[in-house]
Amino acid sequence: MGRGMTEESDTAGIEGYHAHVYYEPATRGVAERVRQALGERFPVRLGRWHDVPVGPHPGAMYQVAFAVDAFPLLVPWLMLNRGGLSVLVHPLTGDDYEDHARFALWLGAPLPLRLEMLRRAPASD
Repeated sequence: MGRGMTEESDTAGIEGYHAHVYYEPATRGVAERVRQALGERFPVRLGRWHDVPVGPHPGAMYQVAFAVDAFPLLVPWLMLNRGGLSVLVHPLTGDDYEDHARFALWLGAPLPLRLEMLRRAPASD
C-alpha cells in the first residue's frame, strides 16, 4: 500500500483526485460538453483527449485533475451532469494500483480496468 496507508486509511494522505471521463465516437460530443462545463465551473486541470486505450483505461477518455477541496462540489455536479457517460473518480495517494482498484468510485456503468498495468514489480534483493 502507498505511503503508510493502513487497513483504515487516513484521508490526509490524499493529495488530490482524478476523474476519468470515458466516451465513444458516438458520445464524444457529450464528452466535449461535460469537459467544457468542468473547465468553466471548477478549478481543474484538463488532460489530453485519448481516443484509444491508454494505461489501465479500457477505452477513449480524458482525465480531469482537481484538488481535495474541489471534491464536494465537483463530484456531485458530475453525478448530475455526466450526460450518461461513465466516470471513474479516484484519489491520489501515491499508490496507483490501490487508487484505481480499491479506492475508486464509479459514476455510471463501471468499466473493466486493466489493473495489471499498475501493479508494481516485486523488489529484488
